[in-house]
Amino acid sequence: MRQGWLWRLTHPRRTIWPTRDGWWCVLVAIGLGVAAVNTGNNLLYLLVSLLLAIIIVSGVLSEQSMRGLELIAVEPEAIYAGHPVLFGASIANRKRRLTSYSITIERLSPGASPRFLYVARLLAGVERLVAWEDTLSKRGRHRLAGVRITTRFPFGLFLKAGQPMLASEVIVFPAVRPVSPDLLRQLGAAGDKAARRRGRGTELYNLRGYRVGDDPRLIHWRSSAKTQTLMIRELEAETTEDTRLVLVGTGARDADALDAALSDAASLATHLIRTGAGVELVGPGFYVRLGRGKTQLHRLLTALALYDPLATPRGAVPDDDAEGTLSRLRQIRVRLG
Repeated sequence: MRQGWLWRLTHPRRTIWPTRDGWWCVLVAIGLGVAAVNTGNNLLYLLVSLLLAIIIVSGVLSEQSMRGLELIAVEPEAIYAGHPVLFGASIANRKRRLTSYSITIERLSPGASPRFLYVARLLAGVERLVAWEDTLSKRGRHRLAGVRITTRFPFGLFLKAGQPMLASEVIVFPAVRPVSPDLLRQLGAAGDKAARRRGRGTELYNLRGYRVGDDPRLIHWRSSAKTQTLMIRELEAETTEDTRLVLVGTGARDADALDAALSDAASLATHLIRTGAGVELVGPGFYVRLGRGKTQLHRLLTALALYDPLATPRGAVPDDDAEGTLSRLRQIRVRLG
């Protein structure tokens, strides 16, 4: 029981601190109190009582405004180094009847002044979404500074603040840039393999009836003449061939060159995945098996984001050439640094 009380004293649920006007109110109340004791003047006692009542009412109403508030993080799907990203939080008033007034969501920033988002009124049982833009400049694992709820309601004499929340850990991917036209020509970005799905290729996938907005150039006139209705050609998507990205070296000597090389690898992987190709990643001490789609792209970008030349051990890449995987993969080498 004593440990519980000690923990509550050292870890208060909320903190309260006087503002500039609050300090003036406290000092005036103390000064008037001393004068009232020395002179016995009833008017001074009344003024002291009024100031103390204002302070007590301010504490009670600010606590009522803060009670029952809940913050729920709304994090972006992907964060790229150097690119602005939209963060958000849903603030909910869980009280049954009472409204919360003058709520401020304070965004904490290490080494910088906090930034504020203001909610004037939040009705009981209502949620409101607030969002802000931020930029993380370095790849890797980062812990967000978090946010906290504060209020100066009702008189602005005291700042009441809750504990920091939403200080979650996020992974920042390397910066992804458009692949240069020269490299696109080398990759053969249009590809010559049919992906067996609808797309913008050249091979016929299916015939269907005309719909408003279809490209008239895709009308199949012979079938239209036979069926006496307009028929549209659906084309097969084409994709590039499966690719193995090989990271050469460690990049331990030059951190800036390493980040630039990892950004190039991330850009290549993103482009190839979006065109439907399978991508495999081989690097110093890590290996991401061949795959496709958004899940595979997330694996690739996570491996590149968390790569540390000093901490990552140099290990052997699994030998899967027995299944003929290596022989059928195009290889692209990216030199780290």
